[in-house]
Amino acid sequence: MNSASSPADPVNPVNSIDPVNPIKSFERKKMLRIGLVCPYSLTIPGGVQSQVLGLARELRRMGHEARVLGPCDGPPPEPFVTPLGNSLPTAANGSTAPLAPDPSAALRTIRAINDEAFDILHLHEPIAPGPTMTALLLRLAPMIGTFHAAGDIAWYGRINKGVNWLANHLDVRVAVSPQAQELANRYLGGEYEILFNGIENELYARPNISRSSEKIVFFCGRYEPRKGLAELLEAFAKLSDDVKLWIASDGDGISLLKQKYAHDGRISWLGRITDEDKIDRLAQCSVFCAPSLHSESFGIVVLESMASGTPVVASSLEGYRNVGTHDVNAWLVEPGDIAELAEGLTRVLTDKKLAQKLSDGGLIRASELSMHRLAKIYVEMYYVVLEREQLAPDHHPKSRIVRLYSDRVLRKNPQV
Repeated sequence: MNSASSPADPVNPVNSIDPVNPIKSFERKKMLRIGLVCPYSLTIPGGVQSQVLGLARELRRMGHEARVLGPCDGPPPEPFVTPLGNSLPTAANGSTAPLAPDPSAALRTIRAINDEAFDILHLHEPIAPGPTMTALLLRLAPMIGTFHAAGDIAWYGRINKGVNWLANHLDVRVAVSPQAQELANRYLGGEYEILFNGIENELYARPNISRSSEKIVFFCGRYEPRKGLAELLEAFAKLSDDVKLWIASDGDGISLLKQKYAHDGRISWLGRITDEDKIDRLAQCSVFCAPSLHSESFGIVVLESMASGTPVVASSLEGYRNVGTHDVNAWLVEPGDIAELAEGLTRVLTDKKLAQKLSDGGLIRASELSMHRLAKIYVEMYYVVLEREQLAPDHHPKSRIVRLYSDRVLRKNPQV
């Protein structure tokens, strides 16, 4: 099961079932009640949040009853979201993550999971403090865990052998990239399927919006030093006067960059923008730039740009190379190399044939990593896990809390 496969060519989850002893009574066409649990605030833009919501939408289009449970700092973004309270800013990977590790969120998580009596739970970032950790601890239903993070994550560093057994509550462990697998395996051990992050290609088609005739570079993402915005601004200063830069970003420290480049009227500081505005701007700009310096697990921002038909200039990080190939569907440059970044942007902005090649290649790559394809793979995994539980319902011992309150647990038996 371990990891020779690439994110675009995952292992076949059907291979996890013993073909000599198939379970014929389980109905593969059965509609499943799926609970997707997200540790991050669903009202704050982020890569994991977009994956969870996008996967839920696709699962619902396939006829399954998928609900998303997670913190919300405002009205839930979708009708199928169950809010678990407000988030608290928490340091993670050089930035601040909107987590909900408080007791009230834990109680809401327990109540929601029990009341919904899900067939299966899909935990995204299972070890993150908050709802996913709570769900993992109790194991009120069979569980799949998807690990997204790479780099140095604070809560992984706090894990020791006294608590890493919690990951054994997962029936299947998935990593979105080899980098995410390496981080999870380093602290938790175990075997991992490597899948990919998916993209809802239809959301990024903007047939009524024309590409701008101006030369526009677009940067979008929360501000933190590792995202490379300072390096992009240095490179942008070397570009010709007819090039504009859109910066959709906010966060602690960005005001210093605004002050430093306040004299440059070519730069538009947009602050945090909505997903709709982001997609509209991707359809208008000339090139999207992802100049991160390190610690990118999977290039979802690169994939979003590809789905929009927008040429991409990005750092040649392993996480971005999971998605893009240099001079095929992206132009990749050495991380932190100001001169090479400026040269790459200039080349894509001025070479129309190159820009078109990258755009066409990006659209092909986005179609390969569609959310529909990803959802079908996950559904097959869900069925495999439920078949296993049907065969051996007690293969995961119940937690002490579940044993104490077994009369209140609504999901009593494997769903058949």
